[in-house]
This record gives sequence, structure tokens and C-alpha cells, in this order.
Amino acid sequence: MAQQRTGVATLKGNPITLNGPELKQGDQAPDFQLNKSLVDTVSLKDYAGKVKLISVVPSIDTGVCDAQTRRFNEEAGKLGDNVVILTVSADLPFAQARWCGAAGVDKVVMLSDYKDNNFGQAYGVLIDELKLDMRAIFVIDANDTIQYVQVLGEMTEHPNYEDALAAVKALA
Repeated sequence: MAQQRTGVATLKGNPITLNGPELKQGDQAPDFQLNKSLVDTVSLKDYAGKVKLISVVPSIDTGVCDAQTRRFNEEAGKLGDNVVILTVSADLPFAQARWCGAAGVDKVVMLSDYKDNNFGQAYGVLIDELKLDMRAIFVIDANDTIQYVQVLGEMTEHPNYEDALAAVKALA
């Protein structure tokens, strides 16, 4: 059974349980398997040598997740070729592709954790009660060491965009 953490996160003030470890700055980034489509998968190795900003959202079809993904898409073009921004949610790849097309989002890489919540469990953001991933930001350097972590305490709040982007710029 995966490690469960209580008392660290809420949804509209109601407690939720996060499955997986609490990752910290300096930890080695866990590997993952995420879907780019129903059949195509990627892992951490696919982004070797790049600075990675992983923006985790519960569902792309909600207001804060929409705004968070649009914000990082705007910033992606300014960060250079050594940086990749990955947006992870448990939405089906179809829904992610539809949303990106409608929103004109084309600079972030959308990845789905729908199959087995592999990413959510490895990164400690899987919400036990909902089988969605908690809103979080991870900045991982080119050597796959975590340099910045923000797991939101309240699912409906925005992450600290400026701090996350400053962490990326310090590495790029």
C-alpha cells in the first residue's frame, strides 16, 4: 500500500488524502510513465538533459487548471530550448488535445496520468478520494534533481508562478 498523507491538503476546505511520498528539493526525481496519447507513453528519460517544469493540474477543464496551463504556455516560449514544460493531469489524452486546440495552447507538453496514476503516486500528489492529481509544481534540473517543489495546500488555489519560473530561469 502506498504511503498516505493526511492533513496536508484540502478541496474547498475539506480534507483530502495524498498518496505517495513527500518530495523535497534535493531529491532525485522519480521516473514516471505518462501517456501522450492512448498508446504513446513517455518517461523522465525522454526529457534527459533538459530543465523540466512539471505543472500538475487536477483537471484541465476547470478554471484554475485552465489559467495555470495558459500561464505556463505563455512563459514557455521565453525559456529557451533547454527547458520543457510538462502539464500533467488525469484527463484522457483526447480531452487534453481538445482543450489545447480550443485554447490555442501549443508550447507545453500535455501528458496524462489516467491509466494507473503512476505519476501521482511517484510524486506524492495522487488524491486518494478522487483519483486525480493534486495541483503542484516541480522544477527538475538537467540531472533529474528536484530543485523546486510546491504542492498546494488547497486544490482551488493558484500556484506561485513567479517562484516556479524563477527556479527554472536559475537553471536554464
